[in-house]
Amino acid sequence: MTTDTWLMIGILAVMFALLIWEKWPTWLVFMGTLTVAMTLGLAPTADLLSGFANNGVATVGILFVIAAGMYSTGAITLLTDRFIGLPKSLREAQTKILPPSAIGSAFLNNTPLVAMMIPVIRDISQSAGLAASKLLIPLSFASILGGASTLIGTSTNLIIAGLMLETFGQQLNIFFPTPVGLPAAIVGIGFIFLATRLLPDYRVKADEEAIRRLYRVELVVDAEGAMAAKTLEQAGFAQPEGFELASVNRQGAEVKADPSLTLQGGDRLAFVSDIDSLPFLWTAIGLIPAIKPTPMETSRYTHRLVEVIVSQGSASVGHRLSDLPLRDDPIEYMLVAVSRQGQAPDTPLAELVIEAGDTAVLEVTDSFFYDNRLEENFLIVRRLRGYRIQRTSRAIAATVITLGMILLAAFGAMSMLNAALLGAGAMLITGCLTIDRAWRSVDWKTLVVLGAAIGLGAAVTESGLTQLIADGLTTLGSASPYVALVLVFLGSVIMTNVITNAAAAAFMFPVVASLTSSLGVNPIPFVVILMLGTSYAFINPAGYQTNLMVQGPGGYKFMDFAKLGLPLTLIVGAVAVVLAPLIYGF
Repeated sequence: MTTDTWLMIGILAVMFALLIWEKWPTWLVFMGTLTVAMTLGLAPTADLLSGFANNGVATVGILFVIAAGMYSTGAITLLTDRFIGLPKSLREAQTKILPPSAIGSAFLNNTPLVAMMIPVIRDISQSAGLAASKLLIPLSFASILGGASTLIGTSTNLIIAGLMLETFGQQLNIFFPTPVGLPAAIVGIGFIFLATRLLPDYRVKADEEAIRRLYRVELVVDAEGAMAAKTLEQAGFAQPEGFELASVNRQGAEVKADPSLTLQGGDRLAFVSDIDSLPFLWTAIGLIPAIKPTPMETSRYTHRLVEVIVSQGSASVGHRLSDLPLRDDPIEYMLVAVSRQGQAPDTPLAELVIEAGDTAVLEVTDSFFYDNRLEENFLIVRRLRGYRIQRTSRAIAATVITLGMILLAAFGAMSMLNAALLGAGAMLITGCLTIDRAWRSVDWKTLVVLGAAIGLGAAVTESGLTQLIADGLTTLGSASPYVALVLVFLGSVIMTNVITNAAAAAFMFPVVASLTSSLGVNPIPFVVILMLGTSYAFINPAGYQTNLMVQGPGGYKFMDFAKLGLPLTLIVGAVAVVLAPLIYGF
């Protein structure tokens, strides 16, 4: 081995040690590793930075915008509400989410599907009191298993199909890997159901919740909204997480809040909530604030949420909220919630007498920050960023745009990147998404990791490490095609978890071609195993983009993926290695 090879092995060892240590964020570790490789001259700078100009990385970034458009219009929420509803248990949630996600990933690209499902799982977890960390890794893994079972479900399979055409002159159809990939996916998803205990439960402990400020939130059911005609259980208010339903008032009289109670337009719902759960209630489709001191003519999807304190000199001090406004007040707002001395008042908000120092959460327009600049009425504590009312009037437009994007890419009319760019532009033009929201929707840390990982793939190749691995696999696998098949799978999995799936596919295909040529065997089972092996990135979150996408929202650590991913890899790998030669033959 050359000096560069040894250096590359050492760099990768340190990188994985830092990822397991978890002291530094993943994106910083990858960028640091890329910097070291560049400093040592292990590959040309242009090759090391090529990942940041990669079509796949750019596509992932644009798909975040598409997902944001689907969520900001409420399209994905309305669809999942109809087909998934509100699961009552973790097992029911997994049953309703995982198989459909796997099936969808087989025919759609799994990246936008996961991007759209992340906020849905967050909302379901909030309503049903389930740990999102029990659902997000399974979502990613199910989408990977489903995507690997067809040619168009993942970009990796498309890359290998192109190489197959160039090398062997064989055109592969959309269901080429399905006979092996589908049984493996079924077994893999079955294992995920059984191995739930291996997943972490990252939820706020009860003693941590006790020290949080609590608010009284009062909202009215919109007669024309999606909440009307739902039961409290269907709405997610029967066993919530982070808030509780205090009362339901209908036509001036309080009614018993049984889980089976069907909501009606005009019902006034009072909640006790912490500040983290409060935005979830505010953004719920079909609910509007009950207290409207001043009229607001602007559309609610343009409004913001702000936390304030009633100032000592406010004219409203000593008056009831129902008496507001006291005069021509230029400040437009709706009252969402009130907290007094850290607790939620028992008094209905309309009858609450305002005191200086009361903390409130207001729904406001952008002009609020100018009109309240002297802070005569409210002292601004903070803006609650990242939350917006969904523009449901654009839900159909967002759905049509997304389906059009998928169909254009699926039928080969244009590349996924091109279709995604057109879709993102259409989202902006039709008002499904604002420019600012589109920019903020992109997970830049994920893109940095993907770009750096592809660049490191170039360093692995230039340093001679790839050739070393290829030579070793060829030597060990020359004795038996079955041994060679196992080695191809293991090599694919290892490389995928080191240098990402796309880079691993490009690296391992020449190895497969060399092995099958020297052994004089049918290359088809080896190509199928290569497709599956380079897709099964379950151990390292950086090995596949959907893993990176769920890592942050789920609060996962590096080892959380390995605990479930390692046995899952061995199980689905065993199924694939057994089936491939039986179906296709050597």
